[in-house]
Amino acid sequence: MLNFQPWKTWTVILICLAGVFLALPNVLPATVVAQLPSWMPAPRISYGLDLQGGSHLLLEVDLKSVTKERLNGALDGLRTALLKDKIGYTQLAVEGDHIAVTLRDAGDADKAKGLVRDVDPDLEASQTPDGKFSIAYSAQSIAQRRTSAVDQSIEIIRRRIDETGTKEPTIQREGEDRILLQLPGIDNPEHVKELLGRTAKMTFQLVDEGISPEEAKAGHLPPGDEILPGDDAAARQGQPTEYVIKKRVMVDGGTLTSASATFQDNRPVIQFKFDSSGARRFADTTRDNVHKRFAIVLDNKVISAPVINEPITGGQGIISGSFTVQSANDLALLLRAGALPAPLTILEERTVGPDLGADSIRAGTTACLVAVGLVGVFMIVFYGLFGIYANIALFFNLCLLLAALSTLGATLTLPGIAGIALTLGMAVDANVLVNERIREEARHGRGVISAIDAGFSRAYATIIDANVTHLIAGSLLFELGSGPVKGFAVTLCLGILTSLFTTMLVSRLLVVWWLRRTRPKAIPI
Repeated sequence: MLNFQPWKTWTVILICLAGVFLALPNVLPATVVAQLPSWMPAPRISYGLDLQGGSHLLLEVDLKSVTKERLNGALDGLRTALLKDKIGYTQLAVEGDHIAVTLRDAGDADKAKGLVRDVDPDLEASQTPDGKFSIAYSAQSIAQRRTSAVDQSIEIIRRRIDETGTKEPTIQREGEDRILLQLPGIDNPEHVKELLGRTAKMTFQLVDEGISPEEAKAGHLPPGDEILPGDDAAARQGQPTEYVIKKRVMVDGGTLTSASATFQDNRPVIQFKFDSSGARRFADTTRDNVHKRFAIVLDNKVISAPVINEPITGGQGIISGSFTVQSANDLALLLRAGALPAPLTILEERTVGPDLGADSIRAGTTACLVAVGLVGVFMIVFYGLFGIYANIALFFNLCLLLAALSTLGATLTLPGIAGIALTLGMAVDANVLVNERIREEARHGRGVISAIDAGFSRAYATIIDANVTHLIAGSLLFELGSGPVKGFAVTLCLGILTSLFTTMLVSRLLVVWWLRRTRPKAIPI
């Protein structure tokens, strides 16, 4: 137990020095860290929402709209297929969670079922006693679509938040349809809420110029058309406008590859570019509909409906409207990030001020320093020289823990500070066990070397048992917990590993060096 081979000695020394080196940026001022040479370690521990201040949002994905939108899409496809195959029908509409349709000729039932499968293989058609067809998605298909919608929403939110430059955001799923969003350092949560509150679904659709909105609202709306409100300059000036739009989407905004705010005639506009597929469809549409109006629809509002003067074949264009610089930048950001598959609702909102976070940091740091100071004094008073060795091991334990947190890019929260304080206490407890065991062996008449060797070897079994059980508990907290609980679990588990290293190797190495150097006749504890 007291035999330290040279390679083991140097390994312990190098690990301790590496810990001090990697932990150093956390105690230096940010201005000093910025001036460090490029080969020096620069990562620092990131502070969580409760320490840095920021916004906490709990969002709910409107999964009902996902199913409804999917049914509306299937409805258009089914209508086209029935017309193409000349199958007569009436009362084709979405009713709740299914599509209802009545065939004029019951003999077309089998043929209609085949068309339903062609439109979407996930659709299931069944005939009700009154002769109607009920077409709905299977429960498995709906569940898969909902899961996919929430996953896609998380990805889109992450892209939008990343575009704002927010560092270390926490975006994670909560339950079936909720998303937890924590944004440390955000000082304008209203802007973030505005970005997340927009679905940003953009489509390019033709305007039906054969009928006015007034005629359509009077009950003459053609099948396949819809009335959409305008969000143009007139609407913003209190003069609401409406358009009769063909439901068929000619070009989807999902084919955009880039969007950026720029200026045209000293007015903010958005310049966009399609991928090859979108560019081809955009060129074909503009070529076939010259001198017709082409509506740019964003979240079911027409933001612009210019007349196509000539085919646009370059795969890029400009969206003009009554934009401000901020709104143009925001819309470009939303288009780059992509459209949300469903609207989001904010269920819970909390804002933590930076002053409160700074107070928490000061209080947590003061508590840790006072605790470490008192523990250090206690160890020296009760164990003398061995207490000093325990304090040195405690210092390296703290450095190794900070280094591990910095290297892993962990986010430190208030519970994380509690985890650090707890692991420091556990590290001291391990040294107390060793020292008490050595003292007990000395009282039983053992010699110096024999008592120290027996003290370390017999105390280690208890130390390992206690730390393994704590490590299991910390692992379960990390696996099952979320947010601050996970932060506590990370610091706890890392602290257990570093405390085991410093107690079993650093403290023992210091004692061995003392034994070799002084060859004592009595144990100074």
